[in-house]
Amino acid sequence: GSQGVSGPCLGSRGVPAPPDPGCPQSAAWARKGLRSLGLALLCLLVSTCLAPFLFSSLLPLYGARALRRSVFARWLRAYESALSFHFSNYFVAFLSEATATLAGSGASLRHDHLHWDLAVSRPLRVELPRSMAEVVTNWNLPMSRWLHTYVFQTTRRLGTFAAVLGTYAASALLHGLSFHLAAVLLSLGLITYAEHALRQRLAAIFDACVLSKRCPPSCGHRHKNTLWVRALNGALGALALFHLSYLGALFDVEAEDAVEEQGYGMAYTVRKWSELNWASHWVTLGCWVLARLLR
Repeated sequence: GSQGVSGPCLGSRGVPAPPDPGCPQSAAWARKGLRSLGLALLCLLVSTCLAPFLFSSLLPLYGARALRRSVFARWLRAYESALSFHFSNYFVAFLSEATATLAGSGASLRHDHLHWDLAVSRPLRVELPRSMAEVVTNWNLPMSRWLHTYVFQTTRRLGTFAAVLGTYAASALLHGLSFHLAAVLLSLGLITYAEHALRQRLAAIFDACVLSKRCPPSCGHRHKNTLWVRALNGALGALALFHLSYLGALFDVEAEDAVEEQGYGMAYTVRKWSELNWASHWVTLGCWVLARLLR
């Protein structure tokens, strides 16, 4: 979440955009600032008041103990925790948008017109993802651009796998060497690499637009938007939601205060993922093996 505040350091196209007292304070400027502020408050409400109690209030079908013991309930709790954590990140992202815009930053000049279009995060592309690669890109747009430019591109000569892991390792260092954050980020690196490899093979075999990132309209794939292509992309998007729930289980909103104050250590991380049978890691291994078999 702390890296979201660094978003205003970059303009919407990655060009440095320091505060400019000379920027005209137009109606578009005010609308952008107030809209971002309103969305920040909405995300704060969802993160603290709605998401932590989403399923516990909507699904009181079993006794509390039975519900806690069931596998289905554990995954619902994981999704609750992930959702609460996601919206806390969006709160920081939209708040940084609002403060940067109201300070006169975050504008881009196109065709001699000033556009107040600073974007730090795109929540819909995270909550309804096409792929995990799309999730990590839209989680924090300025930081994603920075890591891609200065880490991924400079280490790409070592190979895609090394570049991906190096990028997530750099992100873990920027987040302060917290064990559970490092575990999440390095797991994300493995997941996105396996997903990229599998979707690349599927796109080549079926000659279809099923890559991790959306194809441009002029791509050379034969099958672009047919029903089965959309169904396959939907199934892979659902798999991304599964990974997000698993990773988000570490950010349990009902964790004891002592655990939160001391930081989520190795024992806590192992316990939370063990409760979910290390499912995401096993699925990631399966995707990588399948991608290798399809070569």
